[in-house]
Amino acid sequence: MTRSTPRTVLHRAAGSFAAAGLLAAASLAGAAAPVQAADTPVFTLGGPAETALHPYPENGRPKSSTVGISLNNPSEDEENGGFGGDFTLTFDLSGVAGVADVKFDGEANPDCKVTGTKAVCEDWGIWPGLQGAADLVVTAADGSESGDTGTITVTGQADGATFTPFTTRLTVGGPDLVMERLPLRTELTPGEKQQAPITFANRGTRDADGVLLTLRYSRGLDIPQRYSNCEYTVDDPDQPDFGSTTALCSVEGAFEAGATYTLATPLTLEATERAYYDTFLYRIQENSAAQRASQRAGALFERGTGGVLKAVPATKGAAARSTDLNPYDNQQDADFRTENTADFVAYGDQVAGPEGATVKADIGFRNEGPAWIGHIRSGEDVATVDFTVPQGASVTSKPERCRAVTADGKYREDQTSPAPRYVCNTSMTVRDGSGLDLPFELRVDKAMVGASGAVTVRNTWLQNPALPFDPKPANNTAFLVLNGEGGSGSGGTTGGGDGGSGEPSTPPTSAPDPEKSPSGYSGSSASTTSGGSAGTTGGSGGGLASTGSIALIGSGTAAAALAAGLVLFTAARRRAARHA
Repeated sequence: MTRSTPRTVLHRAAGSFAAAGLLAAASLAGAAAPVQAADTPVFTLGGPAETALHPYPENGRPKSSTVGISLNNPSEDEENGGFGGDFTLTFDLSGVAGVADVKFDGEANPDCKVTGTKAVCEDWGIWPGLQGAADLVVTAADGSESGDTGTITVTGQADGATFTPFTTRLTVGGPDLVMERLPLRTELTPGEKQQAPITFANRGTRDADGVLLTLRYSRGLDIPQRYSNCEYTVDDPDQPDFGSTTALCSVEGAFEAGATYTLATPLTLEATERAYYDTFLYRIQENSAAQRASQRAGALFERGTGGVLKAVPATKGAAARSTDLNPYDNQQDADFRTENTADFVAYGDQVAGPEGATVKADIGFRNEGPAWIGHIRSGEDVATVDFTVPQGASVTSKPERCRAVTADGKYREDQTSPAPRYVCNTSMTVRDGSGLDLPFELRVDKAMVGASGAVTVRNTWLQNPALPFDPKPANNTAFLVLNGEGGSGSGGTTGGGDGGSGEPSTPPTSAPDPEKSPSGYSGSSASTTSGGSAGTTGGSGGGLASTGSIALIGSGTAAAALAAGLVLFTAARRRAARHA
């Protein structure tokens, strides 16, 4: 019944052993340590509200559909929130007698059996989060007619847990709305517009009473029309999404089975000045209050104030009818690449403090545009901020997204004690006007005049550190200067006081030329060191920029120059969303 994963196999095989282990642990711990919490967990069963069945054919075998039943454990504790016990799911099939035949895929659901109008599945273990529970394979029953309908109710039972039941409806026949693919131009320039004459067909066995057209386009695209029968929402700018706009358009009418329709007036799709990598999704579904609520997903929508969006027949007469009731052909999408740039500008800070003081420094970068950058398909991070800690200082507090690495850029197991270098990845999106702000706290171990560390925004791949969209690599590096020339150790702050301005800083010596070395650092006074790798990154880069001369405060003796030629390191992670 559950998916065949290593974790599932191990837990299923170890079910009886786990139960015995829990009892043994309880006896050792005494009565004060019960096996499970006093609060009984509540698990929720779910699935599609309704599924259309292919009508029983005059000849041949009936076509099947799949009804996926899900099980949700609301616990957010991934380590300890699982339910370690046997449970049973029961399916009441009496409501679809004469309407549908139900069975289970034997390989996917080995512990499920159908007996008459009842089906039972047995399993062990419910992990935190949403998971598949069972897949029902359903076909129209012999003798059923188009429009016949019935329900299946699923309940669950387990010692020490309760289940919220779920009911799903099966109906023979129905509309099958199919979205046609648009021949859109995908290589664009900012400001370029093109028409999008959205066209769809109903290849089902009955008419659709109204349709719901969903449009979703990422930050670099726009559809300037705002129709009065459409609702619009834009992603929250504080969330790590693509800044997309979503439109839900309720189009009235009876859309006949076998007919094809198109919009009375084509939409206008425009690549804005922000465009770079973008996507456009368009979906058609039968309109209903449940469908609209599902598409809204709790977001706030605002109704348009323009004309009414209408769909008209694209061809005269009925096309050949089909029994291909397929919910997976309702949607199309297109990816666009716009010839554009984004200027990522690094900024450093200037802080000061006496020996033993703790100072705050704000570093990072800003996207000065014009384009927004988002890795929509891959989900990879857009860029990395690489920070070298100034000599004589150690980091006492860092942002959660930053990872400590060794002085030569290699993987570092220890993430708690101070490190000489930190790499901080963005999320998969960096919007125009946004960036990455990184507050660090540093302890002044030795008060030195003019100690500095480079702050560089670069590609996440060390082998190719240049940002392909950035036409101004010279401003990708700034510096964090600690106790700069003319500064005084007594001018700093202690106990974590704010010692920085947050503005881009200038190095003690001339700025490096990023084009002189593959890592984006000046190689004029640095040696090149081969670096290690972790995950999918590694390789070697150019040297570090010279940080100028530094001297011990009060001693006047010269100190050694900062280490040069350290290799940058970053772990190439793919994650769905984090704050950029």
